[in-house]
Amino acid sequence: MALERGKLSNVVQVAAGTTSSIIACASSKKVYIKSIICHQPTTNNATAHVYFVPNGGAVGESTRLFDVDVNAGETVLLEPSYPLVLDTTGDSLQVGAGTSTINFLITGDKES
Repeated sequence: MALERGKLSNVVQVAAGTTSSIIACASSKKVYIKSIICHQPTTNNATAHVYFVPNGGAVGESTRLFDVDVNAGETVLLEPSYPLVLDTTGDSLQVGAGTSTINFLITGDKES
C-alpha cells in the first residue's frame, strides 16, 4: 500500500453558518487525517465545527467531532492522538463555521 503524504486539501474558506466537505474517501482508498488547521481571518470571533460523516450520513450533532471557539486572527491546530480514518467510499470530513468565516486546511496521508 503506497501513501501520498502531506496536505490533503487546499485552504477551504467556509462562510458563517455553512458547512463544506473538505475531503472524502473515493474507491475505498483510505484517507488518514492527522491534523486540522482552523484560522479565523476576520476581526470577529467564531466557532469552527468538524464533522466525520459516514457514507449516506449527514452533518449534524451525531457526526460532530469538534466544536472549537476561534478568536479573531487566531489559528487553532486540532491534532488527534491517532489519525481519523475515512475508509469507506463516501465517508467524508466536513467543516463548518458558526458566526463568522473560518479557513480550514487538513494534513495527513491517503492511499494512492
